Amino acid sequence: MEWSGAMLILFIIIITLILDQWTKYLITSQMILNQSIPVINNFFHITYVKNPGAAFGILPYQTTFFIIVTVLVVVVLGYYAFSLNKNQLLLKVAFALQIGGAIGNFIDRIRTGYVVDFLDFKIWSPVFNVADVAIVLGVSLFALQVVTEIIKDKKAEV
Repeated sequence: MEWSGAMLILFIIIITLILDQWTKYLITSQMILNQSIPVINNFFHITYVKNPGAAFGILPYQTTFFIIVTVLVVVVLGYYAFSLNKNQLLLKVAFALQIGGAIGNFIDRIRTGYVVDFLDFKIWSPVFNVADVAIVLGVSLFALQVVTEIIKDKKAEV
């Protein structure tokens, strides 16, 4: 195994999981439910909430559905991540972030039936967590790669 391959993917997944679970532990052990601590008043707060649904709280209490979907997503992303070529580093990082984030929220759902959220930007409605950030960042990197490839293909046609 080389660093740019499986080791990199596993490293990113593990770091994402550690950061996600550690921050959730800090929140649940140091705050009471619905407590909000202003970091930048009226802009960014640390707010402890329980989210029994998916993004934006959709499909609340569908834990079994989310567990099944997460397992499928992690298996598919894992398959693709570990079968990428050596030079597809951005995609490896993108998939690893998505896998780490998905597993982080999966752990919450298995353990408690809900996800712990705490990052609360007052200009943006939903409260979210480190796993959510990793998923969004991973999807964004994937989209960047796709757009870059489309532009490269268009230039090659000209």
